[in-house]
Amino acid sequence: MPLPRDHAKQAPPPGRVLAGGARAIGALLGLGLAAFGALALWSQAPGGRFAAAALAGLWVIWVGASCLLASADPRSWRAWGLLAAGCLVLGLWWAAITPSNDRAWAADVARTLRAERHGSQVLLHNVRNFDWRSDEDFSARWETRRYDLDSLRSVDMALSYWMGPAIAHTLVSFGFDDGRQLVFSVEVRKERGEQYSALAGFFKRYELALVAADERDILGVRARVRDEDVYLYRVHMSKPAMRALFEQYLDESDSLRETPRFYQTLTANCTTIVYSMMERIVPGLPLDARLLLSGYLPSYVQEVGGLTAGYSLQELQEKGRITARARQLGPNADFSAAIRQGLPVQAR
Repeated sequence: MPLPRDHAKQAPPPGRVLAGGARAIGALLGLGLAAFGALALWSQAPGGRFAAAALAGLWVIWVGASCLLASADPRSWRAWGLLAAGCLVLGLWWAAITPSNDRAWAADVARTLRAERHGSQVLLHNVRNFDWRSDEDFSARWETRRYDLDSLRSVDMALSYWMGPAIAHTLVSFGFDDGRQLVFSVEVRKERGEQYSALAGFFKRYELALVAADERDILGVRARVRDEDVYLYRVHMSKPAMRALFEQYLDESDSLRETPRFYQTLTANCTTIVYSMMERIVPGLPLDARLLLSGYLPSYVQEVGGLTAGYSLQELQEKGRITARARQLGPNADFSAAIRQGLPVQAR
């Protein structure tokens, strides 16, 4: 049955609908380009914060003007040419920003781990063992240590909470038969005087560092100096898997020393890189949002069967909270043994 005349008048022509959809897509594209470019320039542009803000503002104006001209006349080659020229310049600048191992680094990431391997014997150069009195007051000490991978006996996961319950820094500690512990930590390699920003971490602001350190240093500074809340969990793995993971860390340190890479807040951080290493050892590990919201990582590890069996997650968290124990220890205490008092390491 034909539509009434007044209904027919209300239906927009198909061409107008298509044009409206194209404009909406163009507006979203323009908004995305403006936001990415502005944040990239704010994070990376030389000349200080005023210059970065000015360049970011000019970019937004450039993209906005180009999109308005293109919206007014979609066939205008000048409008599209202006937008393409801006994107080309921004893209060339962005591609020219490359990672480096040669900068004025902050003291705690100034050196890179170097390993010499002779069968099961590993000689590690530049193991960090600082004495921290505050973030600015410390005694720097880099050591050379020898480890026998045949004497690996345990793997522990440490989580240090510094920004709410969803965000934690992930560290992995390897225990040996002689009682020594060695911690590996994937960290932001900041330059001297540089502050960390999660937003800037999306935009090539920081390089990656892999630090090997003594527990008293790297767990102690977080619990005792930086007022972070630190938890420790025993991760149950076979000895071949422990050794494979340890060697993955050495491979990663070799790779970063030869080919520096940027830290990336979402895809190349302290948790996702550990997941990538574990996935090579245990193929098929599921992807999960908790790999990004690392504060909830213990529940993920428990679900895949990695934590001590027979305990609820709440019990493991309560018994694994080492913050108070770490803060009470004197300078001569056995740090690694003391923080593990009451830590569930066997199934019940």
